[in-house]
Amino acid sequence: MRYPVLSGALAMVCTQALSEPTLERGTYLVEGPMGCGNCHTPLGAEGFVAGAELSGRLVEQNEAFTAIAPNITPAGPSGAWSDAELAKAIREGIRPDGTLIGPPMPFTFYRGLSDDDVASVVMYLRSAPPVENDPGASTYHIPLPPAYGPPVEAVAAPAQGVTADYGAYLAGPVAHCMECHTPMGATGPMVDTDLGRGGFQFYGPWGTSVASNLTSHEDGLAGYTDEELAAMITQGKRPDGTPMLPPMPYGFLAKMSSDDLAAIILYLRSLPPLPDAG
Repeated sequence: MRYPVLSGALAMVCTQALSEPTLERGTYLVEGPMGCGNCHTPLGAEGFVAGAELSGRLVEQNEAFTAIAPNITPAGPSGAWSDAELAKAIREGIRPDGTLIGPPMPFTFYRGLSDDDVASVVMYLRSAPPVENDPGASTYHIPLPPAYGPPVEAVAAPAQGVTADYGAYLAGPVAHCMECHTPMGATGPMVDTDLGRGGFQFYGPWGTSVASNLTSHEDGLAGYTDEELAAMITQGKRPDGTPMLPPMPYGFLAKMSSDDLAAIILYLRSLPPLPDAG
């Protein structure tokens, strides 16, 4: 399920009526299910570097690109941007100078972040401790599109609750689970035909990890209980106790509320069954 971009007065009424941006919500999103620090916080031998949160690092290096997550604390380049410019960069991948932010930022799904949630995230980033760090700039050996879609005018905040619909919002625009767990095509994740069937490969010091099939197929989640799924999502533990591999942001997902976790599991259970990709 993808969340459409609403426009005009109706969308404005919806977003204003349902909720308001808050620093508390921004803290929950960034430090919890969005897991921004999973890419934007430097890594050391013992894991994330304490005191350097969100100050940027090398995320991925392959034949197609060298992706460096920028410093998004107030000491980084985005500290000089307006709130509207920062929100546009998060949801649309467009910097104030018009240049495009490249992969692996999950713009396929971030475009669906509600106005209130993206404003809450901006509040949090403005309040984060400034960290002086220049991780460098990304380089791409593949052509980037002129844009990831039309301008995002307004996105209504969905009704919160333990429902598959809200789980779709959490697993999509918020936690972007479906970005990593959907096979990649020439123009990005194949969400219209292969949503959640897994197969995307990640390379790192841990070796190679393959995104699992999240659909209701027997190749996917059909054989797991809700409790087993919850432990896999938040602890990185399979039912037999063996650890799962990065880059799944288990430490961030562990901070989700029990209701949000339950909503995500409801949504995953609703995905049409698809066999493993490949």
